[in-house]
Amino acid sequence: MYAFDYHRARSLEEALKLFATLDEATFLAGGHTLLPTMKNRLAAPENLIDISALPELSGIGMQGGVLRIGAAMTHHAVAASSLVAETIPALAALAGSIGDVQVRHVGTMGGSVANNDPAADYPAAVLSLGAEIETDRRRIPADDFFQGLYATALEEGELIVAIRFPVPETAGYGKYRNPASRYALAASFVSIRDGAVRVAVTGAGKNGVFRWEAAEQALMGHCSASRIADLRPESDALLSDMHADAAFRANLVNVVTRRAAEHLGGASIV
Repeated sequence: MYAFDYHRARSLEEALKLFATLDEATFLAGGHTLLPTMKNRLAAPENLIDISALPELSGIGMQGGVLRIGAAMTHHAVAASSLVAETIPALAALAGSIGDVQVRHVGTMGGSVANNDPAADYPAAVLSLGAEIETDRRRIPADDFFQGLYATALEEGELIVAIRFPVPETAGYGKYRNPASRYALAASFVSIRDGAVRVAVTGAGKNGVFRWEAAEQALMGHCSASRIADLRPESDALLSDMHADAAFRANLVNVVTRRAAEHLGGASIV
């Protein structure tokens, strides 16, 4: 039977030291991506380092016009934060749409971003808002961070400490979810900052989250859903599986992006 050792770190320094000294170690926060992969024998770490209670990974605050959210903050904490709701309401709505109540009280923002699950919600917000991923070593721009399915720019043992979101003029989130898993079949985060429109799509791309540049260009200057009514991403770049083929997802991307543009300042979730 597969077995592992569990370690609960009490500080960022201790967590990093444990990772450096233990064999086949991995970090554990909410565990909503890691534990299923372990159950399916897709990952078999010998040591789990629990970082869910590290003080260095907690907190939500403003720093010079940037909303900084600690990596260990749960989806519920983000959704319930009055500061998030005041500064980026679409981000609060996104967090409140993830999974169910149990998932939202345990799953963390940092874990979602670090694992870069192709159906995860946060990567779309991080990429659209041009956020920075703050680690124990550096800050990584969102455009450089996501590198394919379950792949990121994180180095071995590098730990996300917080996500830094520039506050946009406005933003919206549209999402169509699988009724069984509640993961996004397609979702789109649209934001406007300094007159520039950024559109990031999750749940649909073969390589995970991506910017839909054709939609950005169409929406530039006047972010009206009617301007992308006939626009679809290329099906060749989209996922096709038992839940939805690429052509269906291409249409869904159009639908959720139009909904995001129609609900700037909030979200439209189905």
